[in-house]
Amino acid sequence: MNQGELQAHRRALRVRIRDGDADAFGELFDAYARSVYNHAYRLTGDWSAAEDTVSLTFLEAWRLRGKVDVEGGSLRPWLLGVATNVTRNARRATRRHAAAVARLPRAEAVADFADEVAGRIDDKEQLALVRKALDALRRPEREVLALCVWSGLDYASAAAALGIPVGTVRSRLSRARTKLAKHMEPPSGRGQMRDDRTTAVRPIREGNR
Repeated sequence: MNQGELQAHRRALRVRIRDGDADAFGELFDAYARSVYNHAYRLTGDWSAAEDTVSLTFLEAWRLRGKVDVEGGSLRPWLLGVATNVTRNARRATRRHAAAVARLPRAEAVADFADEVAGRIDDKEQLALVRKALDALRRPEREVLALCVWSGLDYASAAAALGIPVGTVRSRLSRARTKLAKHMEPPSGRGQMRDDRTTAVRPIREGNR
């Protein structure tokens, strides 16, 4: 498919999406569900939450289909933007739920099987270090990192997905990279970390059909 044919296909798909064509949404899901899933996991660190985000993202995309611009390129940035908003809303709901649970009388402590499972992970130190580094980022920084570095969007596409200026994307990404580099340093401050953990801040392209 040459460039002209690709643009025509994208425009036709956008028209079908706006018109509520179920087959078009099926095509959209097949093309981008994996990207949405990966993006959601990078934001949440939870596979189950990522699966829920995929479902909610495409439901929200169906609800917002009338806002899709007929002219434009790949719909992947738009979907990742929807997924980002879905994740934000889920976090707010989780915080509200946690606050409500905290107000309940404390029940007797019960051993969590998840702790046993986590204890079987071979390299707990590495996982803990990566998680700590990501937790050090503010939510806006983590979102920009996920879109630009892991999902491979350019600055303009990430800005459009998040509804912010390109300059803001650049500054947030710069801060995120700086914080990650600081927190991913080995405890001794010398040498290179096993398995080259700094790859967490290198671009991983997933395609942008």
